[in-house]
Amino acid sequence: MKEAINDWKIVSLLCLTLGLAPFIPEPHIWGKIQWVWGGATGMKFIDWFDVLLHGFPWVLLFRLLILKVKTLRTTK
Repeated sequence: MKEAINDWKIVSLLCLTLGLAPFIPEPHIWGKIQWVWGGATGMKFIDWFDVLLHGFPWVLLFRLLILKVKTLRTTK
């Protein structure tokens, strides 16, 4: 499992599929982020779970980016 969450290809695929699905009319996570920015009025538990589900691949991607930057800085 550790190899999967540290693999750029798998994390990128997760972001492009689960992280953005459904794609039409806009990515689902984008609508949820706008809802949260708007004050999250009327959000229920299922909506927060949806944010977590569609946002988790992006968290993994940002984590990999941070780890990559850290390793680049320590090798200089």
